[in-house]
Amino acid sequence: MARARLVLDTRKGSRSKVDGLYPLAVKVFHRKARLIRLSCSTSRVGWDENNMILKKSVFANKDLDCDTINKSNYNKLHAAKSLIIELGKTINDIDVDRLVECIKEKWDKKLDSELRRNLDNEVTINEWSEVLIKRKLKEQKPGTAQWYRGGVAAITKFNHGKPVKFHEITVTFLKNFEVEHKAKGTSLNGISVYLRAVRAIYNYAIQEEWYEPIKHPFSTYKIPTTRRTKKKALSKEKIIAIRNLQYEEGTNLWHSRNYLLCMFNCRGMNFIDLAKLKIKDIAENRLYYGRSKTGDRLSVKMTNEFLEILKYYIKGKTRDEFIFPIGYDGSVENFTRYKSSRRLSNKLFKIIAEDAGIEEKITTYYIRHSWATIAKEMGISTEIISEGLGHHSLKTTQIYLRDFDNKVLDEANDLIVS
Repeated sequence: MARARLVLDTRKGSRSKVDGLYPLAVKVFHRKARLIRLSCSTSRVGWDENNMILKKSVFANKDLDCDTINKSNYNKLHAAKSLIIELGKTINDIDVDRLVECIKEKWDKKLDSELRRNLDNEVTINEWSEVLIKRKLKEQKPGTAQWYRGGVAAITKFNHGKPVKFHEITVTFLKNFEVEHKAKGTSLNGISVYLRAVRAIYNYAIQEEWYEPIKHPFSTYKIPTTRRTKKKALSKEKIIAIRNLQYEEGTNLWHSRNYLLCMFNCRGMNFIDLAKLKIKDIAENRLYYGRSKTGDRLSVKMTNEFLEILKYYIKGKTRDEFIFPIGYDGSVENFTRYKSSRRLSNKLFKIIAEDAGIEEKITTYYIRHSWATIAKEMGISTEIISEGLGHHSLKTTQIYLRDFDNKVLDEANDLIVS
């Protein structure tokens, strides 16, 4: 009876002179033995002969997608065994070489079917991303549109400037993209931003039935974890130092200091939401606004400090006017002007930090983290902080607070060991 098995071809002449690895093969025995080489190679210790699989933990296999290769090899072995069973007694009328030809033909038919399925779908991620980008621009979300565009531009450049078909986005493609960008010196955060955009576009294509993957690459490939290099938060003492600064009324520094304090007083409001505030958002000592990031409506009681600052900005204005000079209507047309205002504010915030004796080069986002951190240090629960920030889940809030646990632990340890 004919047999088939996955083996490592360890014959002397099979070893690669380049890397010293041996090829995998399907060994077919039908009166004589024949080997059908496969595309993967490994070392002797990288092959589990009993289970006929690549070992994930072996150095020789560190750059291989072992799960995908093992699955592919198993499917080829299964196809060979199935053919032997299908041939039945007819197998006695053919020799081993003809049997090998039949096995290869069976593999080719299956491969042709998968290739045809992919090639029939000529849609590229470039084309599909334009659909999503136009949609985001209509939704007045130019920031998200820009994020998508940046991710697609990065993988297109990696693909030598050619549009990328969905079936070309494999674990190997993504891993090679990551390695190339690391070699260029791109930060993990930068790589993550690109690939999270690509993943979002890819998932939307599946959800809206533009593409059906044989295997989802992002279920195996893990996007590099982003790392925050510095704690982006100010202590309450530093906020007070900013509060005590005196600038000439109406100057850019005076306005910028007011923006910082207003964002802090409004539970760590985002700068873009501050820019969108209008007179009509004020009602009965409360501020009602929708978060640009999520669209959620928030209600904030205006503090005495906020009300005092507000007197200057609301004087003589109508309901539909912006409260602050940085007013942004959320439109695509004015997004560039808004970004210019944000850059200027961040530049001025650094000057404010220096004037207040603060070492950190603060940005608009420091205020949001600062509000959350100060709240935690005052013993306010994560649930309440999460609600105050307008987060959808505690997990998001815990990411905000994660970097600040050491101080609490250090103080506890001092008490314990003293």
